[in-house]
Amino acid sequence: MSRIGKLPVAIPSGVKVSLDGKTMTVQGPKGTLKQTLHERMTIAVESEQIVVTRPTEEKQDTALHGLTRSLINNMVVGVTDGFTKALEINGVGYRAEISGKVLNLSLGYSHPVVYELPEGITVEVEKQTKLMVKGIDKQLVGSVAAKIRSFRKPEPYKGKGIKYADEHIVRKAGKAGK
Repeated sequence: MSRIGKLPVAIPSGVKVSLDGKTMTVQGPKGTLKQTLHERMTIAVESEQIVVTRPTEEKQDTALHGLTRSLINNMVVGVTDGFTKALEINGVGYRAEISGKVLNLSLGYSHPVVYELPEGITVEVEKQTKLMVKGIDKQLVGSVAAKIRSFRKPEPYKGKGIKYADEHIVRKAGKAGK
């Protein structure tokens, strides 16, 4: 039995869950999320929890069991608390500023990098070098943070670039002097 899949997902107060066929809709204080789940999994919405069961012990079913439960749990957590990813910008003259739904980044290129934020994502800029990507969809928050990081990945010699706040950059020694 999948250790993750067998755990029920608790439904907090203020969250409304509806199941239409294999499409689950979760509404909460922060917004609404909709996800189509795999047809092999059986999902039961009980009074205060959601239970996911699998039909057989085949390898595909065991893999989908934990995945389906995690997707449902991420939807419930997203509409109640939301998700955040912290990014740091290191480098002389590297900075970020937000204007509306557009993120402007100065990253040492000859031109500023302009990134339009997708719907449902907000970015807070603290001290021009710290970014907080926030949203209710965990997958979207992670992909937007990865996209922002890809504009200037951290390099191993001086550590210049955009990195996650909890990321450790393995540094290399420069040229060996005589």
